[in-house]
Amino acid sequence: MCFGAFMGQLDASIVTLTFPSLQHEFDAPLAAVQWVSLSYLLTLVALLPAVGRVADAVGRKLVYGNGFGIFTAASVACGLAPGLGWLAGFRVLQAAGAAMLQANSVALVVGSVPKTKVRAALGVQASAQALGLALGPALGAELVSTLGWRSVFLVNVPVGVAGIVAGRFLLPRTRERTPLGRFDHAGLALLALASTALLLALSGVSGLRMPAPAVAALALVVPFAVAGYAWRERRAENPLIDLATLRPSAVSLGLLGALCGYLVLFGPLTLFPQTLGTHGAAGLVLACLPAGFGVAAVAAERLLPPGIGTRARILLGAAVAALGCGILAVAPPSAGLAGGILFGIGMGLGVFIPANNSSIMGAIPRRMAATGGGLVNLARGLGTAFGVALVTLCLHVGNGALALLALALSGAVAAVTGLAGGGTRTVRP
Repeated sequence: MCFGAFMGQLDASIVTLTFPSLQHEFDAPLAAVQWVSLSYLLTLVALLPAVGRVADAVGRKLVYGNGFGIFTAASVACGLAPGLGWLAGFRVLQAAGAAMLQANSVALVVGSVPKTKVRAALGVQASAQALGLALGPALGAELVSTLGWRSVFLVNVPVGVAGIVAGRFLLPRTRERTPLGRFDHAGLALLALASTALLLALSGVSGLRMPAPAVAALALVVPFAVAGYAWRERRAENPLIDLATLRPSAVSLGLLGALCGYLVLFGPLTLFPQTLGTHGAAGLVLACLPAGFGVAAVAAERLLPPGIGTRARILLGAAVAALGCGILAVAPPSAGLAGGILFGIGMGLGVFIPANNSSIMGAIPRRMAATGGGLVNLARGLGTAFGVALVTLCLHVGNGALALLALALSGAVAAVTGLAGGGTRTVRP
């Protein structure tokens, strides 16, 4: 499971380092190049809930292992892509494999350890994510500088092969399964439509060459698609997302907090390659963010007093991340200072994210663990996508300071979710 967490985050943190090279090679604005990430993230957003349902029905190990194979093959295709459009298309295929990994990862962890060890186990998984994130910027900078942007996709191949072999022999089989029933294709289409329309509209006001009426039309589509999706899910025999799952505050507010937390985590990965000027400088500075995340994810259980519960960890971690982004927005530009503050932001997120995920999963029935894991990763995908889109928009209309202030506001929202309802655990069978 840690192989999948590592590979997914390695890929996520490397890809943004290729943006300047892709802009130069294909003579494209950032608003167009960002779709190398957004096409991937939109596919994740569309598939994660569905894959979670399928995994609950047919077995998580089967879906997880096939996901490794698809992701690895698509990584090869991305490395050989002849153009920007082809690359974005192959990223869709890569995301299909990633959805099969991510929708199952949290559920496999929860199903493999005693309930009393869930938070610690999720911390170990988060540390694997952090290791992938930490290696990504520095490794990506070195690969892009020496071997070119294609190499950042091909680096996934050996990790993917190792994951396929390890998963075959080490992963537990699913013992409790939920019947799949009829699949909610209409709900999936409406969810994908709402997400795609929103991100396309944001791209249209961020420098992507689109007529103004098209941008306005896309913006109008979003509320209608969201309303249609909610109407459909309330009436569907087997809804894509059971809206009753969202009723506990620990779930609904926790998912909002997760979205904001991942927005803060991934926003700087898009921002600093554009503002620091060189691959090497951006890679070294950005490595500090996931390094802090990894330290906190692994050591929080030992460093924080035992009396600090889940709700307090959610509030503390998000507040530290928001404060760090605010300081970066007003501090004088300095790579050394930025690296130190990013390390602190990462530590805050390393406390916040495992505690928040534990709170969400604790309020969802164990038999629906993969569906709950899909919701967590849906929030992660949306947060990551909005992080890329928000930073791109802020750079187009303002500067890096504006982007950092927006990230600080997102961190503050995550803190408020912890204060309002995070950590409220509802134990159900």
